[in-house]
Amino acid sequence: MSSIAFPRLNFPSYAFRLKTVGSRNKIFDEVRKCWVLLTPEEWVRQHTVRWLVEEKKYASSLLALEKSIEVNGLEKRCDIVAYNTMGKPILIVECKAASVEISQEVFDQTARYNLTLEVDLFLITNGLRHFCCSINHENKSYNFLPELPSFLDF
Repeated sequence: MSSIAFPRLNFPSYAFRLKTVGSRNKIFDEVRKCWVLLTPEEWVRQHTVRWLVEEKKYASSLLALEKSIEVNGLEKRCDIVAYNTMGKPILIVECKAASVEISQEVFDQTARYNLTLEVDLFLITNGLRHFCCSINHENKSYNFLPELPSFLDF
């Protein structure tokens, strides 16, 4: 690995496959089955994926990373979308780099994505702080949850 240092995140420690190609750091994405550029946001995304799979029991085969969706006629990308076994989206995860503060704007961004996906849960994380919310579709609001339900709770 080159001299780029990534912060210790508020997740369990995981072993990742890392390599340097030229001056670029890469991490192997177990969901997409390919090497991807290791950016600060990708560092958070890969930790979140491992946490979802290993701790919260979401099947990696039911996760989509950088999922393209259309919102108000514009193409957007969700960091992680989890599906149930029937193929219905159940969770949106928005990942930010550890240096990015979680703001109202980030919550609003995730809420806009949900106009298309209509999930019941979302998780927003910068790797240091995590916010899980359930969505009330009737009044278009969200409520904070103490933790993300495991996949087995669906």
